[in-house]
Amino acid sequence: MYLYLGESPRTLYLVTSSQDEKRGCPARALVFRAAQGSSSQAVVEFLPKDQVDLSNAVKLTPRIVKGCLGLVSIANDMFLAVIVSATEVGNTRPSSPTPETVVQIHDVNFYCLTSPLWDDLALAGDPLATPSYGDTSDVYMREHGSGTTTPAPEHPCQSLRKIISAGTFYYAMEPQWDISSRLQRRLSRSEPWDAASYDDRFVWNEFIAKSLLDFRARLDAHERAELDQCQFIVLAIQGYVGVCTLALPAPPTNGTPIIATISLISRLGWKRSGTRFNTRGVDDDGNCANFVETETIFSTDQHCYSYVQVRGSVPLFWEQQGLQTFGQRIQITRPQGSQPAFDRHFAGLVEEYGAVHAINLLGTKENETILTAAYTRHMQIARNSVGDAIGITNFDFHNAVKYGGHESVFREVRRLEQVSDNIEKFGFAMADANTNEIITEQKGVFRTNCLDCLDRTNFVQDILSRTALETFLAHIRREWIHSGSLWSNHGELWAENGDALSRIYAGTGALNTSFTRSGKRTLGGLLSDATKSVSRAYINNFQDKGKQVAIDMFVGNLSTQRQVTIFDPIHDSVRAALENRLVEYSTTKTCTIFVGTWNLNGRPPSSESLLPWLFPRPSAPDIFALGFQEIVPLTAQQIVQTDPEKKRVWEAKILDTLDRRPNKKCDYILLRSHQLVGTALLVLVKKELTAVIRNVEAASHKTGLRGMSGNKGAVGIRLEYHDTTFCFLTAHLAAGHSNVLERNADYRTIVNGLHFLKGKTIDSHQNVIWLADTNYRIDLDNERVRTLALMDDFDGLLAADQLRRAIDDGEVFNGYQEGPLLFQPTYKYDLHSDNYDTGEKMRIPAWTDRILFKGNSLDLTVYSRAELKCSDHRPVFALFRAEVRIIDHAKRAALQKLLLENVTSTAPGEKLDEKLANLTFTPKEHDLPPPSSDEAAWWDDPEHPNGIMIPNIRRNGSQTRSSNPFDSSSESSLSSSPSSSEEELYHALSLQAPITPVQPPPTTTTHRRPAPPPPTRPSKPDTDKEELSLAA
Repeated sequence: MYLYLGESPRTLYLVTSSQDEKRGCPARALVFRAAQGSSSQAVVEFLPKDQVDLSNAVKLTPRIVKGCLGLVSIANDMFLAVIVSATEVGNTRPSSPTPETVVQIHDVNFYCLTSPLWDDLALAGDPLATPSYGDTSDVYMREHGSGTTTPAPEHPCQSLRKIISAGTFYYAMEPQWDISSRLQRRLSRSEPWDAASYDDRFVWNEFIAKSLLDFRARLDAHERAELDQCQFIVLAIQGYVGVCTLALPAPPTNGTPIIATISLISRLGWKRSGTRFNTRGVDDDGNCANFVETETIFSTDQHCYSYVQVRGSVPLFWEQQGLQTFGQRIQITRPQGSQPAFDRHFAGLVEEYGAVHAINLLGTKENETILTAAYTRHMQIARNSVGDAIGITNFDFHNAVKYGGHESVFREVRRLEQVSDNIEKFGFAMADANTNEIITEQKGVFRTNCLDCLDRTNFVQDILSRTALETFLAHIRREWIHSGSLWSNHGELWAENGDALSRIYAGTGALNTSFTRSGKRTLGGLLSDATKSVSRAYINNFQDKGKQVAIDMFVGNLSTQRQVTIFDPIHDSVRAALENRLVEYSTTKTCTIFVGTWNLNGRPPSSESLLPWLFPRPSAPDIFALGFQEIVPLTAQQIVQTDPEKKRVWEAKILDTLDRRPNKKCDYILLRSHQLVGTALLVLVKKELTAVIRNVEAASHKTGLRGMSGNKGAVGIRLEYHDTTFCFLTAHLAAGHSNVLERNADYRTIVNGLHFLKGKTIDSHQNVIWLADTNYRIDLDNERVRTLALMDDFDGLLAADQLRRAIDDGEVFNGYQEGPLLFQPTYKYDLHSDNYDTGEKMRIPAWTDRILFKGNSLDLTVYSRAELKCSDHRPVFALFRAEVRIIDHAKRAALQKLLLENVTSTAPGEKLDEKLANLTFTPKEHDLPPPSSDEAAWWDDPEHPNGIMIPNIRRNGSQTRSSNPFDSSSESSLSSSPSSSEEELYHALSLQAPITPVQPPPTTTTHRRPAPPPPTRPSKPDTDKEELSLAA
């Protein structure tokens, strides 16, 4: 097929070629153009070729196009991704009734639908010589010289092209087979073949192809069959495919050798995709990093054998941060919150494959021992919920090699009792080569892992694959077990597989492949492994971040990314209706959140109880978010290499306080903690909530010494509670009474620079809470501040507060709220005293410790401080009530189906176009009466003739009202002077139960809505809150 460009309007035509038509492909064209004024919506048509006018069109590339991968929106432009170079790998099952040929992608081009700006860039030229993911302009300057030459602009899709054109993506040449699914799964399907039936774990271009697959689903059956036959849409996997054909000895009665094919297909999962140090462990849905399904296929003219194994990162929440060398630092980020995700991961494997036996190859190094212990502990707990279908064997690979060499690993793995028993128990899949009838099924899989799931894992999987294949050969042709060419090809395929998967995840080929290929450990292999290790350290630390962004862009993980949709007024109307009817398929529930901030002045925990701070009210919050500053002394040594022990001590103190509290009715776990030198943030939740809190991430950003030092900066933790997002931030801004501009700059640096995974920013969240030592001071002289503070004259102090002034001037915290400051300044005190600083510097007291928030589902109920005296700051706390949205996805799908049926069904004589034209979805106006007409006015109805309304008269004469609405009654606690007891003041204000306006239900009549009293509109904040709640 070929690709053409037409103008006015700008249109791309993907048209079948004469060679395609000679092979029986219908003469068709797939036409693309952007919807007017949109960079993320396309108009697509599937037309007969003779209905497309190409007389004024230009062929965009002389190369034959192999197919289309999808549509992607980048940088306010929309691009069509097409394969322009690919080669056949081979037929994985030559004896199958239909061929199953695999094609390897070598080059992909991206053509813009919205702008001619990128047409002149030479993307359709020579195949890409993939440079690193570093600064592309540097590459350009090296190639074209230095001087004053201006580098050409880089194509927005260049990073995507580098990934897809690296030789690690494959697709099926014939439309009738699904390369993403293993043999047993394909042959077990009872329904007729359909291109939309694929294993969504392994189709990497699903995000960019989704709109085209939806378009395909809306075609009638005949057009759909023709579209599939043309192979305009290609579904690609990433990983490795290798095919070897060999001759094996025939029976004695016939001297002709039997031609056999051995193939290896590794399918890399995309749902937790990424590079080595950027993507580790598991996510809340149970998807783990570097998850690969590897299938060994052995095919003859009579039988087809399939054996499947999987690999994947240890399915816990763990990561490696900072500069990683050869002694990698591992942190289990949610040690008490990993079990739900761990259970989901293994439950998914059991559902997909049957029984699962994990082989853990981690060693006795400190970091690996921590992971092994946690892995084993979680497995024991998971067996209670998942059952005996899962198990684990720990095998110290490095220890075995140390004492017996790589040869000993081969022997010892096969001798492991649980391994040998499960090889026999799980069996293999076998099918009749001529009829595709399944004869035996594989009943379980081995799940192998090491730290990276690369070198050690590939070595052991090769052993398991050979052992299972020997078992199969013992049943059909025992003499083939001793075939040298068979095992030579088998070893070569596994060595190539190890190299390919290692290049994807770590940037270099795998270690130990020299032994996998030859069965011997050589000096050349040792030198090669050393070189690869050094290269990995450089690539993983300095190049992988750019590659990670490109991967996230490809699979749709960036939070700012918009998926391209196909223009479809029917489905667009249904989507709009769904958004407006959120309340019909979702519910809300209230949760309570405790937020606290405390500058510890480098002090360890004392004997002082934390209960007055953590439990100022008797109720138990659902979530604790605790921010600490100066958790370690801010010395040069701590800034260079922070000691995490202080944070662990405080974590233990807090957990002990929560566990020993009086009237305990629930347990708490530490969900996530994170530290940047002296700034630390802890999030603790009720144990029963761990199953509904997902996608927990932490990030930090330095602001000290212009971003080079972590003595000042911020730490953030974000999470999703059901379907509502929260972001908690603790910060320590620039010190110094007069350094207001520096503090303002620190705030802006944090807001612009602190990012979570997949492009999420602070403002990406529905609810954001800052709990920080802001370091903003009070611009009054020392004596004046101390006098006003002792008098509880907070208004006088607030008028000179630097933070309030900065907010009023629009310099910081735009859109944020803060509760009333009805407590004395929290800084700076003499230790273990109620006296403000009496030292040499005599610091001016200030409200440095603050809590600010935004989010219409947040209601502040308490904002105060606790009287803990072991630091020179007093801890501050706030209690919030938050509305959490819970979406019922099954109900949403049912409503979507109902709306779609309602829209597309027409009455006799009714035209669908007219129905769509009259179909509008607008927000309901609850407070306005219907408009007046020529026959009636809105204020005139039987209950209110001529608009006359009788006012409601109070029956209770004892309730009198003052002529001055601002006067308080003598009984009101607000009429007295401010009390020193914040407890009494908050009870008086009744902040625990915010008042919300309640609309009376309207009275209805038979014909029209009756006239209410003169309409009143809700206040703007309430309107905004309602809209945000619906949007959530």
